[in-house]
Amino acid sequence: MEAAKVLDAKGLACPMPVVKTKKTIEEIDSGDILEVHATDKGAKSDLAAWTKSGGHELVDEAEEEGVLKFWIKKA
Repeated sequence: MEAAKVLDAKGLACPMPVVKTKKTIEEIDSGDILEVHATDKGAKSDLAAWTKSGGHELVDEAEEEGVLKFWIKKA
């Protein structure tokens, strides 16, 4: 999946991954994908809820070696 931008939120505790995602998604165009990397387990539910409330689409998510990866399509 081709992301327009990658946000490294590893090592950040709640709510910083969501705060940084919110700020970074404003830097990309509508329809583009933002790839987010986080290590905070709470980011899974937090980002899913934020994505839905913001009208964006959580296209995919994965976990690789303890890093949660999310692909969010901007509304």
